[in-house]
Order: sequence, then structure tokens, then C-alpha cells
Amino acid sequence: MGKIFGWGRLGVDGRETFSEDLAKVTRGANLSRGLGRSYGDSSLPAVSTDSVINTTLANRVLSLDEESLVIRVEAGASLVELNKLLIPRGLFSPVTPGTKFVTVGGMVASDVHGKNHHREGCFGEHVRAMKIRLADDSIVECTPTVMPDLFYGTIGGMGLLGHILEVEFELRRIPSQWIWMESERVDDIDSFVSALNTAAPKFPMTMGWIDCLNRGKRMGRGILMAGRWATADEAKSRAPYELPHITVPFELPNIALNAVTAQAFNSAYYWKHLARTKVGLVGPEPFFYPLDAILEWNKVYGPRGFTQYQCVIPRHAGPPAVRAFMELLTRLGGASPLCVIKDCGPEGKGTLSFPLEGTSIAVDMAVSPDIQRIVDQLNEFVIETGGRIYLTKDRFTTKEHFRRMEPRLDRFVSLRDKYDPRRRIRSAQSVRLLGD
Repeated sequence: MGKIFGWGRLGVDGRETFSEDLAKVTRGANLSRGLGRSYGDSSLPAVSTDSVINTTLANRVLSLDEESLVIRVEAGASLVELNKLLIPRGLFSPVTPGTKFVTVGGMVASDVHGKNHHREGCFGEHVRAMKIRLADDSIVECTPTVMPDLFYGTIGGMGLLGHILEVEFELRRIPSQWIWMESERVDDIDSFVSALNTAAPKFPMTMGWIDCLNRGKRMGRGILMAGRWATADEAKSRAPYELPHITVPFELPNIALNAVTAQAFNSAYYWKHLARTKVGLVGPEPFFYPLDAILEWNKVYGPRGFTQYQCVIPRHAGPPAVRAFMELLTRLGGASPLCVIKDCGPEGKGTLSFPLEGTSIAVDMAVSPDIQRIVDQLNEFVIETGGRIYLTKDRFTTKEHFRRMEPRLDRFVSLRDKYDPRRRIRSAQSVRLLGD
């Protein structure tokens, strides 16, 4: 018993059970969770008496075929440990999110996407099979052809159709342990959208940091980063050094992150990239997971906590919609120095998978008395463009807004009616958005 937290530092009372035997402890349980990196309330219990299973002790690699490039793991296996196993063997996950501190079960439930979404889609596109405990306590194996409705409903389904016990997925062979990266300083949001479109055909991995506090002609200025795995001839002969981690030692006061300090950080980060363009080799850690070098960085937001608002603006809405979103965001205020823009490819097969073809913008925001108003207004804009928000990051979207932005919701609800009619498997988020 105690407090259970999401990454946004939202804590609720609950009881969390840790065990190596997921097949045993998930019997009768209400929710499974991994390393707690979802920002909002998707991995938090609906009520304090709900049984929450933490999967992180069930972290074994069950099989690895280096010829067929197929791996099967328990749901609690983390990306940080898998990378240590796979990268020296010349293998890598087909998709990785922006943190390595995630479990494979969480990657499925969120259907995570990465810098290569325009090429590889979401993680769920590469999953071959799952073992799941259903709400009636039966254990089933599902694939794209065996119980396909459960399979695709679980991908991006936020763990609401069953407890994920095991996952089998495809790997990618990599030519070296290094990334060839090109980075470019970009002047404004219009130039940034154009630069992303130019980089997408050339590079399998693209993303950018943008200044979401600056208004006027420099609105959306930032740093575009594009990369690919370096060839054996390009790579250094040694493996990348393991970077040291630092830990935020204590919770900062709320006042530490304010408009002045955030703007100062943005200016310093932008002009740190003095050259217009840079090219060179970097290791996977700083390229894929720059924030992971600072452990417990969420303490920077203080006791008030924070949320991340991540949406995708559809391609058909055009670059003017991206500019209009940034104008709204900067006008509303509340944003922090952490704002990421990415190019997304076509919509995946997961019933509630987040990305669709267009531009994704993710911004961290400290929780304040105005946060609900800000999220509501951003959601109204996104709904008008035909876009949607990422449930893994969400904490403040209303039930009404979610229904308006999600045309696939009825299909997902029908799956829950089939596999969990009594709604035994639930979360604080499912209560907020689905009325559990």
C-alpha cells in the first residue's frame, strides 16, 4: 500500500504487487503497469482498492533467434536491458520511443512510435504474437490471424482488454553501434515543417526540438535532428562509451521553472547550435534518449507536477494548421522548454493507435490553475483539424472531447463489451474518458 505515481508526478493511493510470475498474480487483478513512464493516469488505479500488478520483475528473454530476427520476452522486460543485450549483437528494436525506461508490455499498450514513424510505423506493426490474461482469467495467445480483434485492440489499447504476459516481435539488424546524424538550426515553424518534409525521404529517423515560448517571426524556431545507422565503414572501431547518468537530487520548488527561466533555457539551447548545420557520429543513447541522461528529471517541475500534451495535426490540414496550433499554444502560455515536433506516417492497425499521417507536437506543461482551460482549447483546435491526442501522455482531456476526436471509439468499446463486459480491467484514465 502507498502512493502509485505516473511520470507527471500525479500520485494516487493504491496497492501494487510485484512478482516474477505474471500468470499467477494477474488472476483477478484490475490493472498492469511497468516502469511508470506514462505521464498521466493511464497506469494508475481507478480506486485505491483495485489490484495493480507491476510487471518489472517478469523481465526474462524467453527466446531469441538471431537468424529470423524474432525475440519473445515477458511483458516486464525493459528496453534499457534489451538494448544492452541486442546492440552488441548488431540488433535493435524496430521502433523505440524517446526513453529506454519502458517495458515491452507498455510499448504494446501505448503502441509507441519513434523518430522513424514515417518509415517503420508504430511498435505494434512489428509484433507477431502476444500471450494475454483476459478479464475472465483465461490465458490466450493471439496473433494477427488468431483472435485478431483482441490482437489489434490490445495494440494501443492502454492495457484495457487484458493483462499482457508475453510479447513476440521482430528485430532489425543494424550495421554498426553508431548513428550518423545531421542537425540543423531552423528559424521558424514554417521552415521547420518544410525541413521535416525534406528530411523524411533522405533519413529514416527525424525529429526536432522547437521553442514553443517565442512568439512572432521566430515562433517555432528550433533544432532539427535527422539520422541513420552508420555503416561499418563510417563507424568508429570501438563501441560508444556508456554515458554517465546524473540524478536530480531533490524536488525543486514550483517557482524554479517559470516563464523567465524557461525562455532563458530555450535561447541558450537554440544558440548552442552555433553552426547552421552539423554532421557526425553519435551513440544511440544521446540520439534516441537524450533526457534519460538525467534521472528523475521530472522533479524539476516541483510538487505541482506536470503533464505532456501531445497531438497530431493531419497532413491534409496543411502547414498553416501547424502554424495556427503553435500560435494558439504560445498565446495560451503554460508551455515549458520541452517541446518536440515529429513527422508521422500512415495510421497503424491498432484500434486506438495514436499517430496518423501528419505532424506530431508534444509539449510539457506544469500543472497550474489554468491547465484545464489550456488543454480544452488545444483539444478544440485539434478536433477541428481532424487530429487526436496521445493517451499515454494525457491527463486532462475530457470524455466529451475524446469522443469527438476518436471515430474508432465505438469499435474499441465493443471489444471491451466482448472481452470484459463487467469492466474489471480499468484505470483512472478509463474512468475519466470512458466512464468506467
